[in-house]
Amino acid sequence: MCGSGKTEICLNIIKYAINCGDKVAFALPRRDVAIELYNRLREIFKYNRVICLYGGHTKDKEGDIVVLTTHQLYRYKDYFALIILDEIDAFPFKDDQTLHSMFYKSLNGHYIMMSATPSKEVIDHFQGDNKDILRLEVRFHRHPLPVPKIVKRNKLFQYIFLIKKIKEYKNKNKPVFIFAPTISLCEKIYRVISLFIKGGNYVHSKRKFRTEIIDEFRNNLYSYLVTTSVLERGVTVKDLQVIICQSDHKIYEKGVLIQIAGRVGRKKDAPKGEVIYLCEKVTQEMQESINTISKNNEALLDG
Repeated sequence: MCGSGKTEICLNIIKYAINCGDKVAFALPRRDVAIELYNRLREIFKYNRVICLYGGHTKDKEGDIVVLTTHQLYRYKDYFALIILDEIDAFPFKDDQTLHSMFYKSLNGHYIMMSATPSKEVIDHFQGDNKDILRLEVRFHRHPLPVPKIVKRNKLFQYIFLIKKIKEYKNKNKPVFIFAPTISLCEKIYRVISLFIKGGNYVHSKRKFRTEIIDEFRNNLYSYLVTTSVLERGVTVKDLQVIICQSDHKIYEKGVLIQIAGRVGRKKDAPKGEVIYLCEKVTQEMQESINTISKNNEALLDG
């Protein structure tokens, strides 16, 4: 379950490993998520040395806890007594055998792999000897994951809906992510919206100063952010709302949609919000993601 507290349940084992004098790594596929986690762990483990490695930021390599992108694991052969690998189903780690090999070569002990949307192949892999699966079907604050709403419009009226909805959120002081399936569409959506609503920005994998823009959004310098899938995982913003533009695009598989929906309601003091699928037609992936979220929410009510 997105926002279920996967990171939090690892804190005690990290502490135990550090107290044993072991080297600990927390690996993630994407730089933005690694930076986000680094900032969280640095606050939690204030009296330990926490460092972060990613492309272009590799000078410091020694720490009690090394937060790093999976590409950086090649620097540590037989080094870590504990590796926690999050987002195992995310690009680029997913299906990349080189990264898988680097992961195991850097390991000298135990490992934990985590995912909010594990595939059948991943589940089958962990049902062997000396492997355990821990399922978290509810969020740590025990509020349900917001169930996405479907809004069908043709492409022209999608822009009209976007402008109206973002203005509504802005009047209520609610920040919003607008997801776009491609870089070109991300920039186009921002150009159109910015003509009618000031105080926004956009990010994607090729956008300069992306990290700074995201930090500025967190600090309320922007009321909306148009983004590609670079922000589909790991990012936590209080009271966030989400609109997925062209959610019927082929890039939006079930797992991706669930991950994006999981950006909403992550804070205990702001557990609710809206997730909107904005589309021309309803896809099977959209419907299955809604069914899965609803099923997990029912498990919370039954519990």
